[in-house]
Amino acid sequence: MTDLKTVHLTLPAKTEDLAALEIGTVVYLTGRVYTAREGVYKKAVEDGAGLPAPPEELGSANFHCSPAATLNPDGSATVGAVTATASFRFAKWLDGWFKVSRCNLILGKGGMTSEIYKRHFVPNNAVYLTTVGYGTGALLGRGIRRVAATYWIEELGLAQGIWVLDVENFGPFIVDSDLAGNSLFERENAKIAPGIEKLYAGTRPATMRRYGETDDKTEEVI
Repeated sequence: MTDLKTVHLTLPAKTEDLAALEIGTVVYLTGRVYTAREGVYKKAVEDGAGLPAPPEELGSANFHCSPAATLNPDGSATVGAVTATASFRFAKWLDGWFKVSRCNLILGKGGMTSEIYKRHFVPNNAVYLTTVGYGTGALLGRGIRRVAATYWIEELGLAQGIWVLDVENFGPFIVDSDLAGNSLFERENAKIAPGIEKLYAGTRPATMRRYGETDDKTEEVI
C-alpha cells in the first residue's frame, strides 16, 4: 500500500503554498476557517449584502458545512462537529463569491468539475479540498480550538449562519483541485468508468429510486 502524501497547511495560505499542493494529497489545516453555505452565498452574492465582516477577520478558507453548534447563555458559542455538505450546488454563485470573500481555499464534500475549477478557481488562485467520506464530522470537530465569532445566526439559523473557527490540525482533507484546475474525482472516475458496466452486469434495476436517478452507473460519483 502506498502512503499518501500529507501536508500541514497554515492559514491564511499563500499562493506558493497552494501551488505546492498536488491532487490526492492529504491536508491538515491550522489557522482560521469559517462556515458559509447556501444561505450565506445567496445573501452575500445574490441579494448583494456582501459579507458581515472583512475577509481579514473571517479568514480565507470557506467550509461548506453544517456545524453541530450551540449558543451558550453567556454569549459564547460551541461547535462540537462539522459535517460537510455537497459543493456542486454552489457553482452558480462562485464568480460573485470569490469577489466578495477573496478566499483561496474552499472545503466541502464531493468536489466540482474541472470545468468549474478552471473557470472560477484558477483565476482566483484557489483550490478545493474535500472531506474523506461520511461520518467525519466528529473527527473534524477535534481540530476546533474555539469559535472566534458568529454572524447571521438569527437571520439564517444555526446551520446556515457563519461560524468563524480557529482550528489546529483540522482534517483530514484531500486535495481535489490544484491551481491548474485539475480534478482528482474526474481523474479517478476516468479510470473506473470503463469497467463499471462489467461490474454491474446481471444486476437488476433498482426497485425504488429518487426522482431523476439513473441506471447509468458511469454517471455515479465514485
